[in-house]
Amino acid sequence: MSVTAGKDRRRTLFGLGAGNAMEWFDWNIYATFASFFAAQFFNAQDEVSALLSTLAVFAVGFAARPLGGLVFGWIADRKGRQLSMTLTVAIAAGGSLVIGFSPTYGQIGVWASVILVVARLAQGLAHGGELPSAQTYIAEVAPPARRGLWSSLIYFSGTCGVLAGTLLGAVLSGALSHEQMLSYGWRIPFVLGGVFGIYSLYMRLRMRETGVFLAEAAKDDAAGKKAEKGRIWQTIKQNPKLLVQVVGLTVGATVIYYMWAVAAPSYAITVRGVDPTGALWAGVFANVVFLIALPLWGRLSDRIGRKPVLFIAIVGLLVLSFPLNAMVGDQAWQLFLAMSIALVFMAGFSSIGPAVYAEIFPTRIRTIGVGVPYSIAVASFGGTAPYLQTLLAKNGHPSLFVVYGMVLMVISALVVFTLPETRGVDLREKADTEVESKAVA
Repeated sequence: MSVTAGKDRRRTLFGLGAGNAMEWFDWNIYATFASFFAAQFFNAQDEVSALLSTLAVFAVGFAARPLGGLVFGWIADRKGRQLSMTLTVAIAAGGSLVIGFSPTYGQIGVWASVILVVARLAQGLAHGGELPSAQTYIAEVAPPARRGLWSSLIYFSGTCGVLAGTLLGAVLSGALSHEQMLSYGWRIPFVLGGVFGIYSLYMRLRMRETGVFLAEAAKDDAAGKKAEKGRIWQTIKQNPKLLVQVVGLTVGATVIYYMWAVAAPSYAITVRGVDPTGALWAGVFANVVFLIALPLWGRLSDRIGRKPVLFIAIVGLLVLSFPLNAMVGDQAWQLFLAMSIALVFMAGFSSIGPAVYAEIFPTRIRTIGVGVPYSIAVASFGGTAPYLQTLLAKNGHPSLFVVYGMVLMVISALVVFTLPETRGVDLREKADTEVESKAVA
């Protein structure tokens, strides 16, 4: 019986989406609430310094993502996609609970900073494994002719998690005073993330493994365990170009995504002086626009191909980079408009990224082959984006960050030229072809 049939398919997609949403909620509420809890973990005498330190920890969390991509990518490609995704949800929820219940800098001094760093490293480890595992899973269970549309579930569900965190921030900042937000309001989303993570864990435990992975595992079992152990690394060494292509595709998109989808409200509050409640609501509505755009781009890619959609998204972001940055003034509506336009084009890249990554890799390394280079690129460029953007703006050079993002997008565009058009490819047939070609070689 196929994993995508009837009730099993609905349960699978809901379990994948719910777990992915909660993982992104846990990960991104850090950036959303950074301006409220920065002084709780670092010296409160200098608010800007405390915020920069908090954003530095945001970047440190990304440092664990390549290791997470390696560990959980190996688990996914050796033991199964479902097991890997279950473990990542559990770790991410635990990290969120630790932050939510952590003592403050005023209570235990520098140990509060240490606890924050350790919790973010754990979440980074989990998030580094979650995204490639989930991307691989959805690509393998999707019908080939609709894989672009189905792959949009990854960022659709993830954005629902980001949106829930931003919406919660808007509600809390409106219902609580500034002093209450600084005192205990910022803890609420972290505690909720941990509690809801338990439900996501339950849903992940009920999911079935993909047929593509089970077929590949059966062939490895027939070949013998000794041969199986070395096949992942052998296949990686035989495909170095694919790893470079993942990095090149990711560097531009990750900076633009974290700039506009995650950190923009916090940046607008701290640097542009936008009212906190208004900025958070602007983020909420802009992400709703992003949600609407995602499946539309995914469906379009199933009709005209992956590469045309990627080029449209990249060119649009390049042309609009400076106008959108200039559009963000000291009003919430300006922030909303700029975010919405940026995220419409960003959706063209995000919606089909999971499909593109999966379609260029053989089954044996489909998770670890994406997870490690992807996490390195995200850690190096996405994790440092909010910090670098804030730092350059505070020093009077905001345009330098815009140029930085544009250069990275040009790199991504050049990589797209090197990709084959993979729309509609059968991943099971691709796996068989890869195995046969390597055997002949």
